[in-house]
Amino acid sequence: MKKLSARRRHPLAALVVLLFALVATGGLYAALAPAPKAQADDSAQSLAITQGKKLYSVGCASCHGQSGQGSSDGPSLVGVGSAAVDFQVGTGRMPAQQPGAQIPKKKNIYTQPQIDLLAAYIASLGPGPAAPTKDQYSPAGADAAKGGELFRTNCSQCHNFVGKGGALTDGKFAPSLKGVDPKHVYEAMQTGPQNMPSFPDSTMPQDAKADIIAYLHEVDSANSPNPGGFTLGTIGPVSEGLFAWVFGLGTLIAIAVWMAARTAKAKKS
Repeated sequence: MKKLSARRRHPLAALVVLLFALVATGGLYAALAPAPKAQADDSAQSLAITQGKKLYSVGCASCHGQSGQGSSDGPSLVGVGSAAVDFQVGTGRMPAQQPGAQIPKKKNIYTQPQIDLLAAYIASLGPGPAAPTKDQYSPAGADAAKGGELFRTNCSQCHNFVGKGGALTDGKFAPSLKGVDPKHVYEAMQTGPQNMPSFPDSTMPQDAKADIIAYLHEVDSANSPNPGGFTLGTIGPVSEGLFAWVFGLGTLIAIAVWMAARTAKAKKS
């Protein structure tokens, strides 16, 4: 017992304990510390958020509030996600020139890297739909026929059956989808901008969205066949019905008047 007590009081005992503690601490840190790549990613994300906030303060805060909380001039941006930012800013709808029933598409004033910074800041305010990757919105390999069925069921009431757009109530309208970037079509389905309902993945899976984009790409193609013949601008059955009534019925009336006139003339003779 005395020998064990003497060993404990050895001058090097404290040093051994200290070295053991340092080795244990270093091992635990090496095992539990985040990887360098993860740290670098976090640093890059923080920098993007900081730079995005600067852009936001200059171009967006006057309407949406200094922290994205919204105001009487613009809705809250908390929880809209990066997809909404990429769509609204990427199509030039935001920043808006003036308030109105609906903000139209216009020339974009931000570069894509700037849009990405804005999106990073807005996404940091609250969880929301993320901007899609190219694999998600690419029409390659998608089923255009199935997409046509989905589009006619969910979208044609407003956008027309080939995406030519149409008028809505109170000065609002469904814009034409001709020539729209597939990414923006996908983001519109994700976020439901302005008067459009949203179609999250729980309602419309990613594959279904890609099918719709493939259908729009098909009908937008210059070589797309038209089994119905002359389309009258493909703006829907209203224009075709109007043409039939005005010109078709008008022609029949003209023929009837001509025949009546000839009959009357023949009787006089």
